[in-house]
Parts: sequence; structure tokens; C-alpha cells
Amino acid sequence: MTANITTPKFSPAEIKSEGLTLDEYQMICDRLNREPNKAELGMFGVMWSEHCCYKNSRPLLKQFPTTGDRILVGPGENAGVVKITDDIAIAFKIESHNRPSAVEPYQGAATGVGGILRDIFTMGARPVAILNSLRFGELTDPWVRSRVNGIVNGIAGYGNCIGVPTIGGEVYFDKAYNRNPLVNAMAIGIMETKEIVKSGAAGIGNPVIYVGSTTGRDGMKGASFASAEISDKSEQSHSAVQVGDPFLEKALVEACLEAFKTGAVVAAQDMGAAGLTCSTSEMAAKGGVGVVLDLDKIPARETGMTPYEYLLSESQERMLFVAHKGREAELIEIFERWGLHAVVAGEILEEPIVRILWHGEIAAEIPATALADNTPIYHRQLADTPDYAKKAWAWDEKSAIAAFPLISPNDALLQLLDTPAIASKAWIYRQYDHQVQNNTVILPGGADAAVIRLRSQGFGTGELGTAQSQIDSLVGVAATVDCNARYVYLDPYEGAKLAVAEAARNLSCVGSEPLSVTDNLNFGSPENAIGYWQLHEACRGIADACRELSTPVTGGNVSLYNETIDSKGNSQPIYPTPVIGMVGLVEDVTKVVGQGWQAVGDAIYLLGSDRASLAASEYLASVIGEVTGRPQPVNFELERKVSFACRQGITQGLVQSAHDCSEGGLAVAIAESSISGKLTAQIQLSQPDDLNLIQVLFGEGASRIVVSVKESDRPAWEAYLVGQLSHSWQHIGTVSESAKDLTIAVGGERAIALSLSQITKSFNEAIPKRMGHTL
Repeated sequence: MTANITTPKFSPAEIKSEGLTLDEYQMICDRLNREPNKAELGMFGVMWSEHCCYKNSRPLLKQFPTTGDRILVGPGENAGVVKITDDIAIAFKIESHNRPSAVEPYQGAATGVGGILRDIFTMGARPVAILNSLRFGELTDPWVRSRVNGIVNGIAGYGNCIGVPTIGGEVYFDKAYNRNPLVNAMAIGIMETKEIVKSGAAGIGNPVIYVGSTTGRDGMKGASFASAEISDKSEQSHSAVQVGDPFLEKALVEACLEAFKTGAVVAAQDMGAAGLTCSTSEMAAKGGVGVVLDLDKIPARETGMTPYEYLLSESQERMLFVAHKGREAELIEIFERWGLHAVVAGEILEEPIVRILWHGEIAAEIPATALADNTPIYHRQLADTPDYAKKAWAWDEKSAIAAFPLISPNDALLQLLDTPAIASKAWIYRQYDHQVQNNTVILPGGADAAVIRLRSQGFGTGELGTAQSQIDSLVGVAATVDCNARYVYLDPYEGAKLAVAEAARNLSCVGSEPLSVTDNLNFGSPENAIGYWQLHEACRGIADACRELSTPVTGGNVSLYNETIDSKGNSQPIYPTPVIGMVGLVEDVTKVVGQGWQAVGDAIYLLGSDRASLAASEYLASVIGEVTGRPQPVNFELERKVSFACRQGITQGLVQSAHDCSEGGLAVAIAESSISGKLTAQIQLSQPDDLNLIQVLFGEGASRIVVSVKESDRPAWEAYLVGQLSHSWQHIGTVSESAKDLTIAVGGERAIALSLSQITKSFNEAIPKRMGHTL
């Protein structure tokens, strides 16, 4: 039924201020068969934001594979859940906190960590690890440096205080992010309850319990803020940024897990984006029921709050429970014992509506599905390949190389190691506590993926869960976050496939079998033809790659409108950045390997293709100063074989170290293994007739891993490689003493000769010196 609205009670400016269009306002009136009041308009504004309803991306997300033998919970819940063993399951997810971190870097990043942790323990899982994927602009810019300091401090401040280790991540620097940093936080938890806690409300008449912290005016309309471009006015939007308390959340973790174990909780929902509005409407819609909530019962930290403010506040460390009737007191006692608020604030209704009471009157009444499910969905038309991409794809590598300035390979390698995107991130991760809980197997910077030991918490029907089994468990999980956004910018389809492939390869480099994906899609405006083309093609690439590698997607986050609008109204989007968070099974944590050389005399091998290209490469961008070319596509048949060979070599105890060839190519990978192992190498590379010296050293391509093997194991290893990889491998050198130079010869001619101290200095000092710090 269409509501006949001739003169809306709200002005176009008021409607726009809620993040809604005039057409969407008419949709709201149609769903209500009347005009909304102020509180209801605000509720629709946050729930119909891209951040909450995915109105531009939902059709694209449907193509992702989401099922598999190990998938216990897929998209649609607070986090995905994957079976590791019969006794162990993990919950994991990634989410963004980009806009808040740009405006208020410390609290923006801190509450991003707090929010993703709540998604994990809301499922009944104890958080055991945090990773993060960060993007910043150029470090020559004081504004960027202030965001680096604030964001890193915020991640450290929350994660360190709550006692969850930050075990890994990635950090890139590029002018594409100069005023639009990206903060993507990923968390992993081990299931601690017998049953997975879901969010769908059930049981007519069951009480609705508000638990956790008080509600204030912080984080107002944060979901809408997260769905808009950054402009000069965004700097004034501090009220849209939440304020976190990690010590209170630590108590909330323990209280929630204790409450879940009683069996008295029917459903639970974190109050994150859109706060009370989201938690009430989503719980009701998922359960096919309604909910009534009395705002007078909600613990408030400020006086004079209106229904609009209660409903749109994103104050942190809050949850909403549906409890079995008659067991309210049992749950309230648990939370009060932990020093937290817990009040019965409503109940479940048979009629599928969200009814909000205030001062004894109805302040808002909306069909639950109108807020959570029956939202606008935009099927946008895919434009032709944009001109910038066509121009990049027409780049001729051979003629371009001929025009390159003369730069010695030694100087080029040192320059690449000094590039912040490649250089050591130790200055950043040393601020994080990565060993709390005592389960971290590989420390940050030591390998291509993070690894933690998993100790059974009694999930499922198995016999584990005893103290002895927790001590003796050798099972672990590996995790990584990956995305080369330059690849995605230059070819969104192939670039997204390459991101998934690299994530799986990084897991394989520690001996882990890739299992599942959580993704964070950071893009510009989908209303722009180029922005939507990038989003569409990247989603298609992720879907195809996940099918190829049997890594279904369990959920994630979409962050659109990552654009900066200057004072003149010009908009600059970020690079399309679909971050891939991936987890993998480690059957025996005592067998994992790192990236550094282990012993003098070990043989070094290149697994995979010897084909590499400077198109879209770090060399082309950082040394030559050009962003162009089309990244080499991934050959999934070879990718699977190379990764499998690496995993098997590690499992059998043959491979002593493994390192993926990524940014900077083979020369950078060899240098990084030398720096990590504090040993050098003597390398001899062949030079295919059609490849230039620079292409061999610094060209990039998928499906390439550098491994080292004991000299005594060479016959067994090479026999295995012949059967598994045929001709797609080569012995390229030997690990040497630290006192010797790292040498790389190409086609019999020495191209690189640098001391360990030279490459280590460039690699380790790049970020500290730009941040104004010394090691």
C-alpha cells in the first residue's frame, strides 16, 4: 500500500541528515502507512544505512560460497563458526571502523577492537586472538602520522587491557588513503559453550534483558556516519565516535560466557552499530516475533535523553538478551556480581513489531522486518571497463622497461626494503601484547601467517575439555589478513582473486590447511559508475577464488563510500580494498615453520613459476613512480599444487622455512628471509630469454614460495617435487653465514651483493625514521 504524502512533516534537509533519500522516505511512509516520527525516522536512518542493511552490496554478496563440511555457522549471525576438531570450534569475523578512526583515531580504533570482540563472545566463544589490516596515507604528511600514532595506540590500548593477544596483521601506506585510513579488525574465539548462541529471539512472553554498560550520547548515528564520505565537516563529528572501556568489556566477556553456560539465555545480540535499534529489530526479525522495550528501564549515564538519543546511541560494552521466563533473576545476579548492569527492559511479542515505550507512551512502533529485512536494495547497472583500467591494461612492459632510468639492482632492493609498505612493521606490532594467554606459537613478523594453539573448552560432544587435554593439545589455528589494493585497483576481478590466493598461500607457508574466509570490502561510492564496477568485479573475483580454493565465506563487513570530499567538492576514493581474513587448521603446532633461514648450508628452492611481471608491482610504483599495468592472473591449478607441496613438506619435517613471494618479488622475499633468520644466502637464478634482469629480481606473480631444506633432505625433497610439481620448481641457492654478503646472480652474472647489516638497516628503520623515532 502506498501512503499518499503530499507535504512531508520533515524537510529534505532533515531527511538527508538521517542518511536517507527522499525516495527512501516515501518507502518508509509506505511501510508504515503513515509518516514516521522523529525517533522512527532516526531508526530507519541507521538501519537503512549501507553499514547495516548492505543495500548496494547485498545482491553481490549472494554469489559467495558459504557452505562446507566444517562450516557450523555462516553469514547472518554475529560471527561465523568453523569446526576444527570434534571437540574444538572457532568463531571468527572481521569488521571495519574506518570513519571513526579518521576523526578520533584512538577511540575509533579502540572501539573497533571492542566491537569485533563482542561479535565473537556473543556466539559463546572466548576471544583468543586479534588481527588487524590497516591502510594509511603517506608518512610525509603530519596528519597521516597523527592517525598512525592514534590508531596504533587505540588498538594496543584496548587489546592489551582486555587481555587478548594481537597476533598478526598487515599495514600498507599509499597516498590513496591520505585522508581516509582503513582500520579493519579481525578476531578469533574458541567456542566455550555446548551450544552456539544465536541472535534470533523466541518464546512469546520471554523477558528481554539489557546488560553491560550504561547508555549515553556517544556514538550517535555511528552507522550512518560510517556510510558517508569523509569531508571537512567530518572532523566535527566527534559525537559519532564511541568511547570504549576495555576493563568493563573484560567483565562483560566473563559474565556473558557464564550466563550462556546456565542455559537460561534464548538469544543474544551485541549492541554495536545502530545500538538498541539494531539489536531489537534484528533479534525480532530473525525470530519472526516482535519485541517491546521500555526506555525508562535502560540504565542511562546522562540526564534528559530523548527516545531518539536512546535508540541511536552506540555506547559501547552493551548487550541484549532474551531469557527463558522465570530465569531472569539468575542471569541478573551473574552480571551484578561482575559489577555490570542487568535489567529486564522488555519482552517478546507475538506481533512482529518493534514497540518502544517512553514515559508510559509509545515512542516508536515499526514492523521488525521493515528495519532489518525489508530494506531498500539497489541493483545497479554495470558500466563498461573504465578508461583508467583500459589504459593500464594497454601498458607495454617491454617498451616501458627500455625507458626506465638506470638504477642498480642493489639500490633498487635497498629502496624497496625502505618502502613503508614492504618494510618491517615492528615499530607498530611491538606496541601490541601478542603473547598474553600464552598460546601464541609464532610471533608477529616471524612468518607469513600467525599461529596460535587451541585448547578445548568443552564444545560439542567430544571427550576433550579436561585440564590435561587443554595442556596437551597440539591443534592450532593459523590466521592472516591480506589484500594488495593496487592489484585490485588496476584489475578488480583478478586483484580480488589474487588476494584470496595470497591469503591461502600465506597459511600454507606455516603448514596450515586453509579452511574459511571472512572478508571486509572497503570501497568508494557504489553510486559512482567506476566505484560500482570495482565492487562488482571484486566480489565476482572473491566468489570464484573461494570456490577454487574450497574456502567458503562465513561473513564479514562492507564499508562503502570511502571517499574524501575536499572543500571544493572534489571526491577522491580510496583504492578498492577487499581485505581477506582467512583461517586454517594446524594439526600439530610443533611442526610449523617461519620465514627465516634456519641453518647455514640449507638448500633454497623456488616453488612455482619463474614467470613474473612488473605490471602493478611495487617496483613500478615505488622505484619508477608509476601505477599501471595489469597484474598477472592466478593459475589456480598451479596455486593448489604449490601450496599443497609446501604444506606437505612442512608436515613431513622437510621444509625448514617458507616465505611467499609477494610485493617486491623474489629479491625482496629472499632478503626478508635473510633478515628474519639473521643469515644470508648465495642465490643463482636462471634468466628466461624473454625476461629482463629487473623482471627476474623484482617482478611479481602468484603461486611462488621460497623454501629452505636441509642439505641431507634434498634427495627426498626433490623426488617429492618431481611428482607433485613436475617442472614448476627449481633449486636456487644455499643459506650462508651472516658475515657473508647476500648475493643474487641472474643468468650467471652477479646482480646483487649486500651485507646483512645493509638490508636489515633499510628494512628495520624505514617506518621509525619517518615517524620521528629511533630504534
